[in-house]
Amino acid sequence: MVEVQWNHQTVLLDEAVQALAIAPQGHYVDATFGRGGHSQAILQRLGPQGRLTAFDKDPEAVAVARALEHADDRFSIRHQGFAHLDELEDGSVDGVLMDLGVSSPQIDDPERGFSFRHDGPLDMRMDTTRGQSVAQWLETADVSTLTEVIRDYGEERFASQVAKAIDRRRQERGPLRTTRELAEVVAGAVKTREPGKDPATRTFQALRIFINAELEELQQALKASLSLLRSGGRLVVISFHSLEDRMVKQFMASQSRAVVDRRVPFAEPAPMALADVHRVMPSAHEIEVNPRARSAVMRVATRTAVALPAGAGDRGGRS
Repeated sequence: MVEVQWNHQTVLLDEAVQALAIAPQGHYVDATFGRGGHSQAILQRLGPQGRLTAFDKDPEAVAVARALEHADDRFSIRHQGFAHLDELEDGSVDGVLMDLGVSSPQIDDPERGFSFRHDGPLDMRMDTTRGQSVAQWLETADVSTLTEVIRDYGEERFASQVAKAIDRRRQERGPLRTTRELAEVVAGAVKTREPGKDPATRTFQALRIFINAELEELQQALKASLSLLRSGGRLVVISFHSLEDRMVKQFMASQSRAVVDRRVPFAEPAPMALADVHRVMPSAHEIEVNPRARSAVMRVATRTAVALPAGAGDRGGRS
């Protein structure tokens, strides 16, 4: 086992790996490699024939994963977001783990632009090799669109005021380029905030989610996981804010009940895809030693009997 070093404390590490119910010869997916905490723990439980496939959009995370890939032939990394889970073969996976949080190295590196606590370029892209940065998007987004994004993705009740303040700042002093500039604009528009929470928290969250299409990718990945998982396979998802958790909760709920086609009243209900759905919260001890865990929610579900359509698995996906 290669020892990969990272400055990141993985949340719900033991609980997530336990929830996967790892079989030594199984094939598992770490859909968000991050800095490898979950992947290392999964590999420790796999036998010689076991396999672990990981995904990540972040070039820095992929660089860490490449070292692990070169040292352990049971492991492979894809420089892709987990929206590409559907490229794997149907019915080929025993467990899928998604850890939706931003990793500590991403937050702590000012050059990535994720944090209002450090001044740096206003970037926020998970994959710095493609797409618009937040600064580039803010140059042209109109007030209506700004309001919608900040309200819907940040659940910010002062979204309109923040959007107008950003627009005034652009007109008076030109485009916003740094995290500090944006944080100062937001602080001037958000007059009240919960004790201990920075005024910029919700706006930064909203822009990060939007620029990386995080919710759209999550929806695609959840749907793809149903095709990937074998009967009895586990879907494990750790989220850190209400938008993601709500989406995961609603998805698992909708897939864990039989569906009746009311147009055909005597037809058998379509079988449910997931069962044994439950929630796991971090312990008081974990929250004490790692405050980042306080907002974490892990949801777990088991794939029910899978009837694959004829020809499934012949799409050429590499697993």
